Amino acid sequence: MPKRTPPTYPAARRSIKALGERLRMARLRRKMTQSVMAERVGVSVPTLAKLEGGDPTISLATMIRVLSVLNLSSDLDRIAADDKLGRELQDAELSPPRPTRRRAVTHVPPTRGKS
Repeated sequence: MPKRTPPTYPAARRSIKALGERLRMARLRRKMTQSVMAERVGVSVPTLAKLEGGDPTISLATMIRVLSVLNLSSDLDRIAADDKLGRELQDAELSPPRPTRRRAVTHVPPTRGKS
């Protein structure tokens, strides 16, 4: 039975394609051919071409090896490091809403006017 790949939404597909292009440019700046890069990563040239072309079926393990060969693996530590939305959601869950304080109304007897 062939492996099923879930659909990739257009925004994610654009991000993957842009990442592939950035990795290709990093490889070229290092004057490395696809053949040399593929050998160092441990994949075939067609697999590397798929990665650089933005194919969403390339494994994360392959991506990590590519980053390592390009000496960019420290970039992985920055992925999702600043989870602003998650922190806001967590803070909202941790701190219950403060009840509004009602002022106690004391009964003040009416003043008698001097007539």
